[in-house]
Formats: sequence, C-alpha cells, structure tokens
Amino acid sequence: MNKKLLCAALLGGLTLAGVANAQEFDDRWYLTGSAGMNIQDNNRDTRDAPFAAIGVGKFLSPNWSLDGELNYQNPNADRNQDLNWSQYGISLDARYHFLAEGRSWNPYVLMGLGYQRAEEEYAPQDVGSTSPNAPFERKDGHVAGKLGFGAQGDVGRVKIRTELAYRIDADNDSIGAFLTDDVPRDDGADWFGDVLASVGVVVPLGPAPVAAVAPAPVAPSCA
Repeated sequence: MNKKLLCAALLGGLTLAGVANAQEFDDRWYLTGSAGMNIQDNNRDTRDAPFAAIGVGKFLSPNWSLDGELNYQNPNADRNQDLNWSQYGISLDARYHFLAEGRSWNPYVLMGLGYQRAEEEYAPQDVGSTSPNAPFERKDGHVAGKLGFGAQGDVGRVKIRTELAYRIDADNDSIGAFLTDDVPRDDGADWFGDVLASVGVVVPLGPAPVAAVAPAPVAPSCA
C-alpha cells in the first residue's frame, strides 16, 4: 500500500512539473505611446498642461515589466501666458502586474526613476532687473522619481494601458517657485509633485510566442 501511495505522489509531482515547464510569458520587446494631463504643482506658478510620452519596454518575467520612456509637456507660466515653460525628460519605469487566469485586464503598480529638464522664461522685473534683453530663460536638469498604479488590458494585437502617477521633481531653482514664495522670499520650494493621468497603447514587436509543449513525464514503475 505504501509503495502505491508513493508512486501516486510521484506521478502527481511529475505532472505538475510538466505543466510548470510548459508555462511561458510574452517576452517580446514592445513600443509604447501615451497622452494625458499633467496636473502641475501649484508652487511652480504654471498651468496644468497636456503631456505625451513614447517608450520601449519588455516583460522580464510574467509579472515584472521594465520600460524606458521619454516625456514632454509645455505648460504656460500662470503669471504671464506669453512666457514659455517647457519640461521634458526620460525615466526608467518598473511595473509589477497582478495577473489572474482568464482576466483580460490586470492592475499594476509602478516605480520609476529618471531625469527631467526645465526651460523656464521669465521677465527681467521678476528678479528686479531693468535689462532690456527680455525675456530671460533658465535651463536646468534634475532627478525625478515616480510612483503610481494602473491597469493594462488586451484588445487584440495591441494592449491598452491606463495610468495615474505622482512624479517628484527635485528642481530647486524654479523662478516660479521663488515668485510664489512668502515674503521675505528665499528660493521657494526645492521639489515639486506633479500628477500624471494618461491613457496609452502597448504594441508588441514580432510574432507572438508559441506555447511550448512539455515533454511527457516518465512514469515510475509501480509494479
């Protein structure tokens, strides 16, 4: 009896191992594109603005994906709509996808780190200058981090991604922040938190992977 029970357990284990070996995930490279709204930190003295992003990525495991992404937004200065305020950058974003069998839409959480560059125009009088050369422009780059969540779903050849993220931007020389600072002013806020709400597409490259067929397990002799 004990020998028969042991053989049954071995057969069950071999069957499960065969199924596990047959499991695969889509590890193709993919392109991404998204657009949405950048809700600017009030301390920037800028208006909310649309933003766009493009990127490339890949699943490293069934649950983890890694994307490199370029972003661009062009908000206007709140104090003067004729002044240009451009912001663009790059980020490396890791996503953990919560998968469930038979579900076409799956939620995920996002963690990212990158670099943002600001090009901010301002009037001479903003900084107490009487120079006729106007407007002045500040150009600076800084580290930025990102946290967020979203959902990704299949719609045939492509996937749809909806996302809400919070980007922390370590910009400590903003003219807008200086001008909105309480009197007596120092340099204003040293970092900003922007909210990014977006919808995007994920386009896999190349043919879909073919599921591997696991070899049949060799059954032990239970004679």
